[in-house]
This record gives sequence, structure tokens and C-alpha cells, in this order.
Amino acid sequence: MKTVTLDVRAPKESMADFASAWRTGKPQRSARISFASPELLWKVLTAKRWELLKALCGAGPVSIREAARRVDRDVKAVHSDVTALLRAGVLDRAEGGGIVFPYEAVKVEFLLQAA
Repeated sequence: MKTVTLDVRAPKESMADFASAWRTGKPQRSARISFASPELLWKVLTAKRWELLKALCGAGPVSIREAARRVDRDVKAVHSDVTALLRAGVLDRAEGGGIVFPYEAVKVEFLLQAA
């Protein structure tokens, strides 16, 4: 099962992982999309966008119109959400048009610590 991990990490940590992979030539074991803060994670992954990801998880390439149909929402609103998720690197453009969420599972990780 192809899983992506959405996590909260300092940009410095993400860059260290990238640099390590670059030096060694070994890719990370799993796909990872990192956010600099929990607030940014929740700003990008709103409830409606999370619902959209659930509908696209493992579905393969679909049109925005089809994505809107699957979540029973207005095409214009879904288009706006798709644009935000594309910018964040969560969704990809499919060959021949449309969008794709190329994962079958999503794992979300972050740590809440005392100030």
C-alpha cells in the first residue's frame, strides 16, 4: 500500500532529510509532505479538503468535475480546493488532464508539546 505521511516539522529538519537523500542517493522509505506548523497543516487541510482527499484516495486520475461529483459539492468550490492542494504538493496533475492523489493511505503526524 502506497502511503504518504503528512507531518509537522521544522524546515531545517526537512532540508536535512533532503540533503541526506541527495548525498547517499537513497530515497526516503515513504513519501512525506511536511508543514512548518500545525496551523499551516490545518489551514491547508480543511475539513472539505480532507473529505476530497478521502474521495480521491486510491481512485487514480479524475477530472475536477468528477471529484466534485464524488464529494457532492460545487465544481467551482472543489476547483478552489484542488488548486490549494496542488500548490501544497498534496495533489498532482494527471497526464492528459485531471488530478490524482497518488496514494492509497494517509498518515498524519505531529507532536503537541507544553510551551
